Amino acid sequence: VQLVESGGGLVQAGGSLRLSCGASGRTFSRDAMGWFRQAPGKEREFVAQISWNSGWTYYADSVKGRFTISRDNAKDAVYLQMNSLKPEDTAVYYCAAAPGYSGNYIASQSDYSYWGQGTQVTVSS
Repeated sequence: VQLVESGGGLVQAGGSLRLSCGASGRTFSRDAMGWFRQAPGKEREFVAQISWNSGWTYYADSVKGRFTISRDNAKDAVYLQMNSLKPEDTAVYYCAAAPGYSGNYIASQSDYSYWGQGTQVTVSS
């Protein structure tokens, strides 16, 4: 089972990026999916979560109004549209899946048992 992120890169402050995450080996179409990030020297933190049917979405306060999480269950994919990027958004971004959780409440990091390898996002000032 693999989760593979793509779409990271270097962008100027105020710019946009769209991260993608594809699943292989099993389907997560009935499970909550999330995005997390880890900046150098910091703990990994929650960014966004989406329920299995896209009915519920949750965001960290730091990204609310700027980032949008979405999913396409037919493609076993989840996305993170990031707008108005700030230098403090610089981090490695991870996609994760929480099997058994529908996503109608915010899952803890320990509930996510599948993780991607991460993709680097760097925002220059």
